[in-house]
Amino acid sequence: MTTQPNNSIRQRLKKPLWLLLLLCVASWLTFLILDRIWPLPVESFEQRHFAQVVVDKDGLPLRAFADDNGVWRYPTTVDQVSPLYIEALINYEDRYFYRHFGINPFSIVRAAWQRLTEGRYVSGASTLTMQVARIMQNHDKTLRGKVGQMFRALQLEWHYSKTEILNYYLNYAPFGGPLEGVEAAAHAYLGKPAAQLSHAEAALLAVMPQAPSLYRPDRYPERAQQARDKVLNRLAAYKVWSQQTVQEARQETVYAQYKTQPMTAALLARQLRGQYPDRSLIQTTIDRDLQTELEWLAKDYAENSGEALSVAVMVVDNESMAVTAYLGSADFFSDSRAGQVDMIQAVRSPGSTLKPFIYGLALDQGLIHSQSLLFDVPTSFDGYRPHNFSEYFSGPVSASEALLRSLNMPAVQLLDAIGPEPFYASMHNAGLNLQLPGQAQPNLSMALGGGGVNMAELMQVFSALGRQGQAGFLRYLPEQQLVERPLLSDGAAWIVQDILAQGHLKKRLYHDDLTGSRDLAFKTGTSYGGRDAWAIGVNSAYTIGVWVGRPDGAFVSDNTGRLAAVPLLRQVHGMLPKNTESNPPPPSVQLTTICWPLGTAINLQKPGDCHRKKQAYTLNNMTPPTRHDGLINPLQKPRLTVTLNEKGERVTPQCHDGQTRQQQITVWPAVLEPWLPQRWHREQLLPEFAEDCQLWHNQNRLEIVGIHPDATLYPEAGSLQLPSIELKVAGSTGQHYWFLNDQLIRNHQSTVQLDNLTPGHYQLRVIDQSAQQASLDFQVAM
Repeated sequence: MTTQPNNSIRQRLKKPLWLLLLLCVASWLTFLILDRIWPLPVESFEQRHFAQVVVDKDGLPLRAFADDNGVWRYPTTVDQVSPLYIEALINYEDRYFYRHFGINPFSIVRAAWQRLTEGRYVSGASTLTMQVARIMQNHDKTLRGKVGQMFRALQLEWHYSKTEILNYYLNYAPFGGPLEGVEAAAHAYLGKPAAQLSHAEAALLAVMPQAPSLYRPDRYPERAQQARDKVLNRLAAYKVWSQQTVQEARQETVYAQYKTQPMTAALLARQLRGQYPDRSLIQTTIDRDLQTELEWLAKDYAENSGEALSVAVMVVDNESMAVTAYLGSADFFSDSRAGQVDMIQAVRSPGSTLKPFIYGLALDQGLIHSQSLLFDVPTSFDGYRPHNFSEYFSGPVSASEALLRSLNMPAVQLLDAIGPEPFYASMHNAGLNLQLPGQAQPNLSMALGGGGVNMAELMQVFSALGRQGQAGFLRYLPEQQLVERPLLSDGAAWIVQDILAQGHLKKRLYHDDLTGSRDLAFKTGTSYGGRDAWAIGVNSAYTIGVWVGRPDGAFVSDNTGRLAAVPLLRQVHGMLPKNTESNPPPPSVQLTTICWPLGTAINLQKPGDCHRKKQAYTLNNMTPPTRHDGLINPLQKPRLTVTLNEKGERVTPQCHDGQTRQQQITVWPAVLEPWLPQRWHREQLLPEFAEDCQLWHNQNRLEIVGIHPDATLYPEAGSLQLPSIELKVAGSTGQHYWFLNDQLIRNHQSTVQLDNLTPGHYQLRVIDQSAQQASLDFQVAM
């Protein structure tokens, strides 16, 4: 009896169910057909190029470059955005985003009912997918336009995952003006990446696309704050965020600046954009806080230094070789200082900055130790006659003193011993591409700034002094691998760094904090005409480079490394964390007592050979003897073999034919005698000549002739014009080096003309090619 009604009910329901199924199938087929006829216009997204943004090591923006249409749009993904923003966005805009199929029927019904009952829309019906559809293809605000938008939303859900749809929204949602995407908005309004948003900031950016022009926080902060609070209230009501969290977020005042174009490390950003044109986001190793401080410092320093001057500064972390600060100019926006010329990449003369590596390679080759006796005397190297910056010479100097004082002659002497070609090859292998003028081959002028380098490569080789002799190649991007090249042994690098950090430079440079703590070893350099002033500092933690000059290469008065670059190096060093690491010598370095003039260890010399003791750092217990090759006549070596008669008097075969004996005596090279105390002159150290050899010896002695010793010169009678005199030398051979009051006269002849003498005391001295020397004192009076 009861089965018939049930069968009747099933029969009555069967037909509508079939109709519903047919309707679904027909709708689905219709959708597939329409999807084929009107495919998604994804090319509208593909044609919208992203802006390029260069960020620091923490993702903070340094410089950005808009797309071809002037739109600022930075690429991002769900994983790269703060989870707070995703929570705020979904729970405010589309709570059922992960459950619906592109459109939310319940929201549509609700919106329609509100429109009928209240005459206006109280809440919207658009899902995030529908908003992406509208961004992809704008629709009219009509029923037809709304239907088209929903169709596109269904297509998006059919072809893409929820994450992909959300990524589209994150990248292309409007945020006012030329800003699109949450990443661009976070950088422009808040100065930070979207990954670092606070609760309040996340709520603000979640609501902005609803009315991007009305909710701009830089123009309408009060209106933007009200909209933000509306989001916060809803998140509290939905229990997404706690009441306490929301309350704290509401306390944050909305304040923002509109900065679409940050310009920190602008020159580096320009360089990297050229190297990586296809990257939308370029992350660097730069520390934005340090970079910003140094840019203000550099600008102020240049403005106080003179017109048209620029500066360049670079800071490198020695452990990783990451570039943490890069200032290619003093002021990027200054035309008068050529601010858009990158002086870190510019090829300039290095001045004396390469000298530490000459000494380091000489240490490794066993040519010197830290206190080797070197010769700061006028010398010709096959016609090349360098001279010191001061035009004065110091005679006997240690390797340490010569490097600290940046004396030219000892450096050229050592480079001549190493060989210009091997030195050039060593520097090239370590990353320094020294550019020589024209078709020139490696030569001795490299010791004094002959050639061109850029700061970036100079920093690479200097890093070796703080990295146990390993030169590191600069890293600008975190993903770049560390590349190292051997330049010096760890012992040679330690000795050179110790020399450059020695404290007695304090009085010369007046920078106690640079030298007193020995925390920073540094070398200065000055190119010809003051065009380039360098100061490169290094310790185990950092390498710091400073350049001061004019980008156009013009002459700059008083622009020396010591006066112009060291003060800025001092300030940069003061901004960095203090290096607390100890720097003990490696096992290959020993402290050894050596003796001058032979230069070897004291235990290898006879007591009479040791004229002056010094404490030297040596490598592998080697104490190489004093070098004299290329500087003095072989007869002027530090150890002489003299012929003595039976009385112990000195004789020669020319003046004595009796019984003789040979004896070795340690003397100072004769070329150094003008700078030595009288007790170390050869005449004091060698036995007297025998009486029958005195006349022969005196006849061959060097002598200045032209005026009597200790003469006083006056103007001619009736004249106020001071005299001019011509002097010549007798008993000499080869080229001559004349000195007037210790200043070199550039005249290599056997005669010298002295003009325009002012009243005072004068000493004239001459040294010939065989290292003989003579001096003459005279006065000029009115």
